[in-house]
Amino acid sequence: MSLVDTHAHLTFPELVAHVDEVLKRCELAGVTRIVTVGTDLADARRAVDLAERFSGRVFAAVGVHPHEADKVTDDDLNAIAKLWTHPCIVAAGEMGLDYHYDFADRSRQRDVFARQLNLASDRRLPIVIHAREAMDDTIAILTDHGFTNQRVVFHCFTGSADDAARIAEHGWRTSFTGIVTFKGSTVLQAIAKSYPADKLMVETDSPYLSPVPVRNKRPNEPAHVAHVARFLSELRGVSFETLAEQTTRNATDFYGLDRARDDST
Repeated sequence: MSLVDTHAHLTFPELVAHVDEVLKRCELAGVTRIVTVGTDLADARRAVDLAERFSGRVFAAVGVHPHEADKVTDDDLNAIAKLWTHPCIVAAGEMGLDYHYDFADRSRQRDVFARQLNLASDRRLPIVIHAREAMDDTIAILTDHGFTNQRVVFHCFTGSADDAARIAEHGWRTSFTGIVTFKGSTVLQAIAKSYPADKLMVETDSPYLSPVPVRNKRPNEPAHVAHVARFLSELRGVSFETLAEQTTRNATDFYGLDRARDDST
């Protein structure tokens, strides 16, 4: 039995200072592979360094998070695009829009998002999307840049059933974090219960969003994706082993993890 945490931030201070211990706990929990996500150029380089250090166990996705849009330069964007050719890179992102916190100007967010999609258009990499209270603009920008029916995942999905349906209509998918385990997440649980088995993926978004039954534990870490998977197996009425196998296959196919592992060895 193995699991993939499809979205974590191993480079963040809460985890990177203890990364060897974090990965040991992953091994004990059956979490065999992790996609660590860089959110700006400096963080992207740290993510690549970790993926090189732990080749075959850690992979990297790099992009400019919408919170960083006001700070990024043209040189930064071009440098990130160059990183996308590295064999340990399995996705571009996370990128997108966040209208909840508005840490960056919204028009600037849209511009940086669009420019990353332009740079990624010929890379054939999956795209990892951050969309918070910005679904209409996020979908419009993705479709305007030709990403309908391409490999796109809306990570840490917390939207409505209508949002999930619109994402699916464009051939994209969502992934589920520990939020789905929270008592009040009834809408999200209903979506996850009937979500297509061949597209289902799990993540932690660690060091954030610790799932039940470790919701009060800080920081969250990739080993806890097992709690998300176990909750979903019970919700969907399948064995934990079946759900682990399915989500691992889905993540491996979506991100090309076997291919990336072979290329980096």
